[in-house]
Formats: sequence, structure tokens, C-alpha cells
Amino acid sequence: MPQLTAKALKQEASAFARAESRHDESTLYGVTDGKAVGTYFEHKFRSHLRASYDYEEGSSAGQSHLRSGATPTCGCGGSCR
Repeated sequence: MPQLTAKALKQEASAFARAESRHDESTLYGVTDGKAVGTYFEHKFRSHLRASYDYEEGSSAGQSHLRSGATPTCGCGGSCR
């Protein structure tokens, strides 16, 4: 499998967001915990990425969630690595 690059991550995130915004997610009906919603979609996105790319995963609880040549999702620009 190819390595996950920053460019591929951006493209995949955009495609994932478009696809997810087009359907109702019934498992989230009534959920009011924003952190739980974010974690749900993060795990779903990781699963989506694992199907096509090779990359080292971090923990949902950690600061750097996706490790490759890509910018971490925490927004620090890489200083948390």
C-alpha cells in the first residue's frame, strides 16, 4: 500500500467529509457529547484510510493522531511528535 502523504490526507479528508455529510448517521441520533461524536468520526476516518494507505497510527487520546509525513490533526504543525 502507498504511504499516506499530506496531499493524500487532504484529498481523503475532503472526500470523506463530503460522503459523510450526504447521509444520516443514525447511530449518532440523540448524542450530545461532542467529544464522542468527534471520536466516532475519527475512528471511521482511520478505518477509511487503513483500507488504502500505510501509515503509523497514534492514539485518539494523544495529540498527534496520524503519523506519516502529514501534518498532525492536533494543528501544532508537528511540534508534538
